[in-house]
Amino acid sequence: MSATLQDRMKRVIRQDIQSMHGYAVQPSAGMVKLDTMENPFRLPPALRDELGRRLAEVALNRYPAERGDVLRAALARHAGMPEHCDIMLGNGSDELISLIAMASDVPGSTVLAPVPGFVMYALSAKLQGLRFVGVPTTPSFELDLPAMVAAVREHQPGVIYLAYPNNPTANLWDDAAIDAIIEAAPGLVVMDEAYQPFAARDSLARLERHEHVLLMRTMSKFGLAGVRIGYLIGRKPLIAELDKLRPPFNVSVLNCETALFALEHADEYARQAAVIRTERDALLKQLAELPGVTPFPSEANMILARVPDSKKAFEGMKARGVLVKNVAFLHPLLDNCVRLTVGTPDENVKMMDALKASL
Repeated sequence: MSATLQDRMKRVIRQDIQSMHGYAVQPSAGMVKLDTMENPFRLPPALRDELGRRLAEVALNRYPAERGDVLRAALARHAGMPEHCDIMLGNGSDELISLIAMASDVPGSTVLAPVPGFVMYALSAKLQGLRFVGVPTTPSFELDLPAMVAAVREHQPGVIYLAYPNNPTANLWDDAAIDAIIEAAPGLVVMDEAYQPFAARDSLARLERHEHVLLMRTMSKFGLAGVRIGYLIGRKPLIAELDKLRPPFNVSVLNCETALFALEHADEYARQAAVIRTERDALLKQLAELPGVTPFPSEANMILARVPDSKKAFEGMKARGVLVKNVAFLHPLLDNCVRLTVGTPDENVKMMDALKASL
């Protein structure tokens, strides 16, 4: 880098950004990829052919205005959105999280969430210049309700994130604890249900009871991680304000059409989710039988497991062609933990063989 460019960067790029580390994506070419909680299944060949023909007819020379509205309506029906609510599209949940941070950037505002949790809550807050307060869970990754309520009272957060199930711990929070936090919240509460297709419960009823609750979901875990469709549901006046920040054509017409196609074939994705849940439960039993391995309860398409040496396990599995996530460095409560995405039955066999050989 030339001295001139370095000087320019110092002048025009915020110092806090220059000091940050970017979101790291692991190279995965040629690996059994079980590190990012993707649905491992592709569509059957006949549906792939049908989707290809449909996308070939899309008017790529036009902006995706009307198709976005059609997709919003289809997602509202799919989610069972209450009548007094509205829905907003994002280029994945990440964009929605960024827009919420932007909208809530008022003097003294704070974003609060349990930790360990999804890293984008803290990152989006910091990029917007907001203070982020992470409240540690219990050692078993349950909500520490007294600590959460105390933090809410002390910091008066503008936004509270509650992931349901949580990432990377994969568990559902206690419903009574969630309701107590919602009652105590002075601002907005965002229920992040990215992993809802694999969970036994959802938070839809909370939209009926609480006007300050937002429900955020994504089609990434549904089976469209490469399409980048997130959506946010809340009371109409609230969504109207947040939607002012959304870029007018933030979701491409190809992404809209693919998502519409997927919703028309939701039964296929439901079948895939059922297989993933069955595989998850089988993996939990197998992991519990391994000496020195402690798997934690999961309601997602991933399993958090504590192993004797997470670095050794991660590197050993990678050397055997299986890529998982070593999350031990993300938070002290995750000491020696790895996060295992649930794959296809064949992938899961390879994962377990690699883990056993790497312990």
